[in-house]
Amino acid sequence: MTIKTFMITISLVSLALTGCAQTSTPTATPEPSSAPQQAQVEESPQLDVPYVPTPTEVVDAMLKVAKVGKNDVLYDLGSGDGRIPITAAKRFGTRGFGVDIDPQRIQEANANAQKEGVSDLVKFAQQDLFKTDLSKATVISLYLLPRINLELRPKLLQLKPGTRIVSHAFDMGDWKPDQVVNVGGTTVYYWVVPEEVPANLKK
Repeated sequence: MTIKTFMITISLVSLALTGCAQTSTPTATPEPSSAPQQAQVEESPQLDVPYVPTPTEVVDAMLKVAKVGKNDVLYDLGSGDGRIPITAAKRFGTRGFGVDIDPQRIQEANANAQKEGVSDLVKFAQQDLFKTDLSKATVISLYLLPRINLELRPKLLQLKPGTRIVSHAFDMGDWKPDQVVNVGGTTVYYWVVPEEVPANLKK
């Protein structure tokens, strides 16, 4: 009896000690990573030209001076909310294509085309205007900056003769416009791509 009692006592003590050892061991918790977490944020493109909408009366003047009609294909470079191609499509049935590097403006322009019921005639795409194929255009509209106009000029002069170009507010340096229109203090410039590019513009 004594031996059995002694052995039982040892077993109970051992079990108690084991339980203490288990409860006294702290549970390991994962340490927060010291490496910075990089947020998956899409960077906005660098804009060469700030977005400033063209007033309605200037849009009307640009379409008028360029003699935009049903058979034209209008390319708007730096198209913003799409108002120039959309107005031409609604008024004349003109097919249009707008280019802007800002995805927010493209989303807005396509929504506006849908709202105005001309999405079958007008499309907008986020892309670099300098890399855009302009060969199908009969009319090109611009509202950029003087520096961008000058950089774009050689590309425009390579278009088929007779292509019409209209710019809100800014000219193209030595390429003198065929017509200048003043609209409420704002200047609209109009050119026609010549058969032969003048020597001073072949730089």
